[in-house]
Amino acid sequence: MRILGIDPGIAITGYGVIDWDGGRVTLVECGTIVTHAGTPLPKRLSVVYENVRELLVKHGPGCVAFEELFSGKNVKTVIEVAQARGAAMAAAFGTGAELFEYTPIQIKQAIAGYGRADKRQVQQMVRLLLGLDTVIKPDDAADAVACAICHAHSSRFSSAFQIK
Repeated sequence: MRILGIDPGIAITGYGVIDWDGGRVTLVECGTIVTHAGTPLPKRLSVVYENVRELLVKHGPGCVAFEELFSGKNVKTVIEVAQARGAAMAAAFGTGAELFEYTPIQIKQAIAGYGRADKRQVQQMVRLLLGLDTVIKPDDAADAVACAICHAHSSRFSSAFQIK
């Protein structure tokens, strides 16, 4: 099963594509989609949408796993991140891929075995699970790969996390 993980953001959206054969995870591609602060918001959202759409066409995942938002202190930032998440979700909708969402705590639990694990612990576990020599950089790409791996590990009961 091919899975696309998305860590949404208005400035940086992380993505990670993995293959899961039921026991082994293989990294296919990961990276970031970057938009610039001086660019009008509709254009930034369009960049996220178009780039996610290109990833979907290129890799043809059966599933797309999104990291859910956590509330922050800056309401404007939370709203913009939610809009970027919506743009990525809209790009995935209708492609035939199933859409799922996981909280940061669920992702950390699935990857590190502890829902309050820090970023370094999660990155090291992702590195170990994928058999990589170094951790994935930047953090946004690593988080997206972790989200995809979380879905792979949760796939037996994934209907509980499906976006309907």
